[in-house]
Amino acid sequence: MFLEAFGSAVLGLLLGWAALHRLSHRLPSRLLVLSTGVAGALIGDFVTHTALDSGNVLPALIGAAVVSAASLSLLLRPAGRLRRRSAPA
Repeated sequence: MFLEAFGSAVLGLLLGWAALHRLSHRLPSRLLVLSTGVAGALIGDFVTHTALDSGNVLPALIGAAVVSAASLSLLLRPAGRLRRRSAPA
Protein backbone atom coordinates (compact mmCIF):
# COMPACT_ATOMS: atom_id res chain seq x y z
CA MET A 1 0.00 0.00 0.00
CA PHE A 2 2.79 2.42 0.86
CA LEU A 3 4.69 1.72 -2.36
CA GLU A 4 1.50 2.13 -4.37
CA ALA A 5 0.86 5.55 -2.80
CA PHE A 6 4.50 6.53 -3.26
CA GLY A 7 4.39 5.43 -6.90
CA SER A 8 1.25 7.42 -7.57
CA ALA A 9 2.78 10.51 -5.91
CA VAL A 10 5.85 10.20 -8.12
CA LEU A 11 3.59 9.73 -11.13
CA GLY A 12 1.68 12.91 -10.23
CA LEU A 13 4.96 14.78 -9.79
CA LEU A 14 6.11 13.62 -13.23
CA LEU A 15 2.82 14.64 -14.82
CA GLY A 16 3.04 18.05 -13.16
CA TRP A 17 6.60 18.49 -14.37
CA ALA A 18 5.62 17.48 -17.91
CA ALA A 19 2.73 19.95 -17.86
CA LEU A 20 5.06 22.71 -16.69
CA HIS A 21 7.59 21.82 -19.34
CA ARG A 22 5.07 21.82 -22.20
CA LEU A 23 2.55 24.47 -21.08
CA SER A 24 4.42 26.79 -18.73
CA HIS A 25 3.02 29.92 -20.38
CA ARG A 26 -0.55 28.78 -19.63
CA LEU A 27 -0.13 27.57 -16.05
CA PRO A 28 0.11 29.35 -12.69
CA SER A 29 3.04 29.00 -10.30
CA ARG A 30 5.29 25.95 -10.32
CA LEU A 31 4.52 25.01 -6.72
CA LEU A 32 0.77 24.98 -7.35
CA VAL A 33 1.10 22.84 -10.48
CA LEU A 34 3.38 20.26 -8.87
CA SER A 35 1.29 19.99 -5.72
CA THR A 36 -1.92 19.68 -7.76
CA GLY A 37 -0.39 16.86 -9.78
CA VAL A 38 0.63 14.96 -6.64
CA ALA A 39 -2.68 15.57 -4.86
CA GLY A 40 -4.69 14.51 -7.90
CA ALA A 41 -2.65 11.34 -8.25
CA LEU A 42 -3.07 10.43 -4.58
CA ILE A 43 -6.82 11.02 -4.74
CA GLY A 44 -7.08 9.02 -7.95
CA ASP A 45 -5.08 6.19 -6.43
CA PHE A 46 -7.29 6.19 -3.34
CA VAL A 47 -10.53 6.14 -5.35
CA THR A 48 -9.31 3.42 -7.72
CA HIS A 49 -7.86 1.35 -4.87
CA THR A 50 -11.15 1.61 -2.99
CA ALA A 51 -13.26 0.73 -6.02
CA LEU A 52 -11.16 -2.18 -7.28
CA ASP A 53 -9.91 -3.58 -3.96
CA SER A 54 -6.26 -4.16 -3.13
CA GLY A 55 -3.88 -6.17 -5.24
CA ASN A 56 -4.49 -4.27 -8.48
CA VAL A 57 -1.50 -1.95 -8.78
CA LEU A 58 -1.61 -1.16 -12.50
CA PRO A 59 -5.28 -0.07 -12.61
CA ALA A 60 -4.71 2.03 -9.48
CA LEU A 61 -1.80 3.83 -11.15
CA ILE A 62 -3.86 4.36 -14.29
CA GLY A 63 -6.63 5.86 -12.16
CA ALA A 64 -4.06 8.06 -10.43
CA ALA A 65 -2.77 9.31 -13.79
CA VAL A 66 -6.28 10.06 -15.05
CA VAL A 67 -7.33 12.06 -11.99
CA SER A 68 -3.97 13.86 -11.88
CA ALA A 69 -4.26 14.87 -15.54
CA ALA A 70 -7.84 16.02 -15.00
CA SER A 71 -6.78 18.10 -11.99
CA LEU A 72 -3.93 19.67 -13.92
CA SER A 73 -6.20 20.50 -16.83
CA LEU A 74 -8.32 22.62 -14.50
CA LEU A 75 -5.34 24.92 -13.96
CA LEU A 76 -4.90 25.80 -17.64
CA ARG A 77 -5.57 29.36 -18.73
CA PRO A 78 -6.75 30.28 -22.22
CA ALA A 79 -4.00 30.50 -24.85
CA GLY A 80 -4.84 33.96 -26.11
CA ARG A 81 -6.84 36.89 -25.00
CA LEU A 82 -10.53 36.33 -24.64
CA ARG A 83 -12.40 38.37 -27.17
CA ARG A 84 -15.53 39.59 -25.59
CA ARG A 85 -17.98 41.25 -27.85
CA SER A 86 -20.29 43.71 -26.32
CA ALA A 87 -23.92 43.22 -27.00
CA PRO A 88 -25.46 45.79 -29.32
CA ALA A 89 -27.54 48.34 -27.51
